[in-house]
Amino acid sequence: MKLRTVVGATLGAVGAAAATNRVLGRRAGDLGPPLAGDAGTYRWRGFDVAYTEAGDPDDQDLVLLHGINAAATSNEWRTVFEGLAEDYHVIAPDLPGFGRSDRPPLTYSASLYTTFVRDFLTDTSEDAVVVASSLTGAYAADAASDVDVSRLVLICPTADTIPGRRVWLRSLIRSPVVGQAIYNGIASKRSIRYFHDDHGYHDISKLNTETVRYEWESAHQPGARFAPASFISGHLDPDVDLADALGDLGVLVTLVWGTETDMPPLSSGRELAEAADVELVSIGDSELLPHVEHPEEFLDVVRGQTVESSA
Repeated sequence: MKLRTVVGATLGAVGAAAATNRVLGRRAGDLGPPLAGDAGTYRWRGFDVAYTEAGDPDDQDLVLLHGINAAATSNEWRTVFEGLAEDYHVIAPDLPGFGRSDRPPLTYSASLYTTFVRDFLTDTSEDAVVVASSLTGAYAADAASDVDVSRLVLICPTADTIPGRRVWLRSLIRSPVVGQAIYNGIASKRSIRYFHDDHGYHDISKLNTETVRYEWESAHQPGARFAPASFISGHLDPDVDLADALGDLGVLVTLVWGTETDMPPLSSGRELAEAADVELVSIGDSELLPHVEHPEEFLDVVRGQTVESSA
C-alpha cells in the first residue's frame, strides 16, 4: 500500500474519532443533580467539589464516599441517601475528577484522594460516621488515622484493583483524540451495563435505564477521562495495608460484603476482618454494590441492626 494511502486512511480515522468525540460531548449536556438534597460546593486546592447534603444538621454527621470507576458519582448512594437522612446529617461529595466536581487534567493519584478525604472530613463534619465504597474505603481507612471519626462502614474495601502501574496506558487515555476515543468506548452505555453485570449487580434487572443514562452523562462531561485514566492504569491504588490501617484505628469498623462478589471475594473480607479484628457483615444475593441491591438491609447495618455477621 502506498504511503500516501496509509497517511490518508490514518488522518481519516483520526478525523472521524475527533468528530465522534465532539458529538458525544454535546449529547451528554450538563449533568443534573446526583441525589435529592441541598447542593453545595467545597473549595479544595483549586477544585470546586460538589456535594449534596440532607437531614437535620443537629443530627450526627454521616459522610458518603462513592467508589472509583469511569462513571463514578455520588449517585451510587441513591437508594439509601434519603433513608440515612432520616437519622443523620448526610453529606455526599462527588470526588475530585468525577460527577459535578471539577475535572482538571491532573495526573490523579491515590495520595490526592486520601488527602481529599482527610481534608473534607475535617472541614465539613465532626466525629462523623464515614461510609465508603470499594477503593475509596482504603482512602477512608488511611485518612481516618488523622481525623476524628466515630465509625467506618466500608463496603468491599480494597487497596488493590489494577496490578502494576502503566504510565503508557495513562498517557494514552489522557491523549486528546485517540485517548478520548478509547475512553468513550470504555464509558459507553454498553460497557457500563457490562461492568455492572460482570461484578456490580447480582441481579442485573435492578439496574435501571435512568442509572445507566446518568452514569453515561457523567462519564462524558468535559475532562471526564483524566481521573479514570489514572484508575485504569493502576495509579489510584494506595500503598496501604488495609489490615494494619484498620487494626490501628481506635474506632468501630464494620465491613460490608456482597456474598457473591469476587472483586474482592467474601473470603478476602473474612481474612481482612480477622486480621484487623473488626466486624464483618455479609449481605446475600449481592455483589460489589450490596447497598444498591439491598438498601433496607444496608440501612439496618449502618443503624447498628446487624443482619448477618460472618467470622
